[in-house]
Parts: sequence; C-alpha cells; structure tokens
Amino acid sequence: MPMFPTEAVYFVHISDTHFGPTREYQRHGFRPYPCAEAIVETINRLPQKPDFVVHTGDVATDPDPAAYRLAREVLGRLEVPVYYVAGNHDSAVLIKKHLSFGPKQDLSADPNVLSYAFAVKGYRFVVLDMCGPAEIDPHGQLSPQQLAIAQQEAQPEGPPLTIFMHFPLHPLNSPWMDAHMLVLGGEALHQALLPARARLRGVFYGHVHQSMQTWRDGILYTAVASTFAQLTAWPQDMGVITDVFYPPAFNFVHLLPQQTIVHQHVIARPAIGA
Repeated sequence: MPMFPTEAVYFVHISDTHFGPTREYQRHGFRPYPCAEAIVETINRLPQKPDFVVHTGDVATDPDPAAYRLAREVLGRLEVPVYYVAGNHDSAVLIKKHLSFGPKQDLSADPNVLSYAFAVKGYRFVVLDMCGPAEIDPHGQLSPQQLAIAQQEAQPEGPPLTIFMHFPLHPLNSPWMDAHMLVLGGEALHQALLPARARLRGVFYGHVHQSMQTWRDGILYTAVASTFAQLTAWPQDMGVITDVFYPPAFNFVHLLPQQTIVHQHVIARPAIGA
C-alpha cells in the first residue's frame, strides 16, 4: 500500500517566464520582465508560505547568458527554494550555471540534461527532461534514459510521488497544440507511470501557456499559465493566438495526505508590460 505522510506540502507552480536579454524585451506583445517581478512579489506576500517554487521550463526565450542573469536577478528574490525544469527554449547547461536550486539528487550525469529528484516532508518529487533535438521543436521527446528513470521511480510502493516536466503528454483538443506541442513518445511515459498511480499526486507541466487539467487512467496532469502571456487552445484554433485578456498567473498547489488541490491565482498585468 502507498505510504501517506501526515503533513501537507505546499508549492507554487510557475512556468514560461521567457526572460529576454534585456528588461525591455517583448514577446507576444508583452514584456516578461516586469510580469515576473510582480509574480515574485506576489508569491513572497502569500498568506501561506510555500515549501518551494517549481518553474516548469522556458525560463528564457533563447539560451542567452544575459537572459539567465536577469532570471537569476528576479527569481533569486523568491524567499523559498526554487527548482527548475528545462523547456524547449532553454539550455540545461545555462540553467545549471546561472540559477540556484534547493537540495536535490541528480538523476543524469549528462550536462545537457536536467533531471533530478528531491524530497520534502516525506513526499518525493522527480524532474524529467523531455527536451529533444532542434528539428522537432516545439515538440518534446521521450528519451530511453528518461523513460528508464520514470520506470524506476514509478513503482507501486513508496512515498507520494509528483512529476515535473515541461511538455504535455496527451492531446489537448486544440489542433495546433496537438500538432506541435506534445511529447513524442508520450504514451510510453504515461504507461510507465501507471504502476504508481495510487501514490502519484500529479504530473505538472508548462509549455502551453494555459491552465489545463487532464485526468486519464487515474493520473492528474496539470498545466499552469505563463507568468506573462497566454495562448488560446480552443477546439477550432489552427494556429498560435495570443489571449490578450488572460493575465499573468501561477498555481498554488496543496499536497495533502490523501488529496491534491490546485488553485490558480492571477495578477494584474503591470502597466509597463502592456
């Protein structure tokens, strides 16, 4: 039987900050830098202090050291440990070089792969790296090495388990997202996680710039909105459309002894970022 801790773990889920090389950099018509600053200030003022913050990828838009230095300047203000996932726009090497992590155990010796595990209050958290070669971007890709890590971690017995990655595994009923944004080989990863579903508290990801929840075969998959700009994902959308009405957001996640609760929080867009 799965083992249940008696304490709650709280974490903040952010994603897709897309820092550029300057504070004035714009993407999708908005400036990421002031939005990230406002998100950090909001997180630091939350009435319930989280145990950690997890960033599920696309810290930067391009693997530019200047962008990661700006990310460190802003995200380094967070008053709790921070954990990072590599997105398709990121460089794992530069994330490791420029950003600070909470305590962790590396699961890959490859400098170009960001995969590790950490524990908080008896809960286990595993970061998987689904980044693939440039020619498949913006898809992710399941490598044999990451599949092996998932199979090893997703045993039926053990403490509550949570998985972090950048890309969605399953179709989202949005034609352009389903054609371009999914993990190639994602079904194999889903199957690898099934043995642990009784203790799997959720799979959390970014990439889609939307708050989405998918429930499949007893596993909860949850996406978080971007900290600065959102994309539409309607069933009729055939291409990328920026949702100009959807503000910057983050999720506050409650891992309770026998349930998971996800709250989305939005913030007012800083006037300077419009």
